[in-house]
Amino acid sequence: MAAIMNHTRAALRGASSASRLMAARCFSGTTLNPAIETGTAAKLILPDGKEALLPILHPTCGTDKFVDVSALYKQVGHYTYDPGFTCTSSCSSSITFIDGDEGILTYRGYPVDQLAKKSNFLETSYLLLYGELPTVSEMDDFKLEIRKHMLLKKNLLDFFDHFPTGAHPMAQMTSVVAGLSSFYPVSVNVKDVEQHRDAAVRVIAKMPMITSMVYRNNLGLPIAYPNADLDYTENFLRMMFENPMYKSTNGMNKIYTEEVYKTIAKAVDVFLILHADHEQNASTSTVRIAGSSQANPYACVAAGVASLWGPAHGGANEAVIDMLATIGKKENVAEFVRKVKNKEGGVRLMGFGHRVYKNYDPRAKYFRELVQDVLRVMDVKDPSLEVAMELERIALTDEYFVQRKLYPNVDFYTGIMLRAIGIPTNMFTCMFALARVTGWISQWAEMVEEKGFRISRPRQIFVGSPERDYPGWKHV
Repeated sequence: MAAIMNHTRAALRGASSASRLMAARCFSGTTLNPAIETGTAAKLILPDGKEALLPILHPTCGTDKFVDVSALYKQVGHYTYDPGFTCTSSCSSSITFIDGDEGILTYRGYPVDQLAKKSNFLETSYLLLYGELPTVSEMDDFKLEIRKHMLLKKNLLDFFDHFPTGAHPMAQMTSVVAGLSSFYPVSVNVKDVEQHRDAAVRVIAKMPMITSMVYRNNLGLPIAYPNADLDYTENFLRMMFENPMYKSTNGMNKIYTEEVYKTIAKAVDVFLILHADHEQNASTSTVRIAGSSQANPYACVAAGVASLWGPAHGGANEAVIDMLATIGKKENVAEFVRKVKNKEGGVRLMGFGHRVYKNYDPRAKYFRELVQDVLRVMDVKDPSLEVAMELERIALTDEYFVQRKLYPNVDFYTGIMLRAIGIPTNMFTCMFALARVTGWISQWAEMVEEKGFRISRPRQIFVGSPERDYPGWKHV
């Protein structure tokens, strides 16, 4: 980390004091541009005649425009009401951009499909954290720092001995990630950038062993430690599946040839890239809200894990597997689609459509190919893949689904791949968290280092009982 910090300091030495201050305040070392005013304003006229002029803002990418209501109460004494924040921007960010209508997803400006094909998870993590792709030397330093922090302390490993048999994987992960805050106190002073970066590297480095320990603990398997000769994803696979009865170059089961192993490692790496960040979703917003109170970053990430645990957020690929199993075989797809269209018996189409995307999820396109590669090299005949491809074919041509813009999302194929390589369905959301931790900690750091950092405090519309007296209370 010292080498990375020295590089940043060297880059800043030639800048003016003002520009150094601005650059040092953003985790990536680049200035976080505020939303741009369009020069126009919306006029809000209330029934009592009061008026508010609200600036209209627009982002650097996309066609969306935003009405700045931050001064609404000051102008007219009213608040806004938006359950679920469906029309509300809670922050400005330079990390991830989504254009749901066009099916575009970028990390720091780079299309996610390009990163999936050309990059790797650690390089993508560096990009999300620092704002730019690393040089060769920067990447070497980053890998070194990750390797240095991959091991879990013995006292933290002891957590796993005290979870009851059958404890849910996400309950274990939430507890252990929160436990990191006991071992690594972190300042949230906006000027203490180095501590923020150390925290980011540490949590990314430790998640593979935490995830693998959750899996191995549930199976009663011994601890598997990381290996300095393997990369990030290979280390994760080794710690997950290492069998002490077998000795192989990759640490996994001896039946895997090098081709099979590399294909699996590539697919898992792409999975991590595609899930690394996704703008202001429920779990990311949870991390930001927790972080706004100046809580320890590991506690904030644990809050994100807990939010992801909910089936409406992180459990979608598990729901897809259940749906495909219910359909059973390719010949049953047409009947299933008929039931979906007629809304019979609560039958739902899982893995299609997205709250953000109104086009083909850009993360799903490439992963569809990878799933087929994994099943091919592993010689796995999974009827779920045939069912999935037939379901996709019908949905992309049937007017019912086309009109409703129900395209496959990333969850549609990922569950098939995860199950094929031996990851049980109750670990799917842990895999999601392993990937998303990079986005969470990047978003946290961006927030605590930005100008105007303050605690989140939403309002409410109170609909309960008016004030009333306790029975027997006598007013004096």
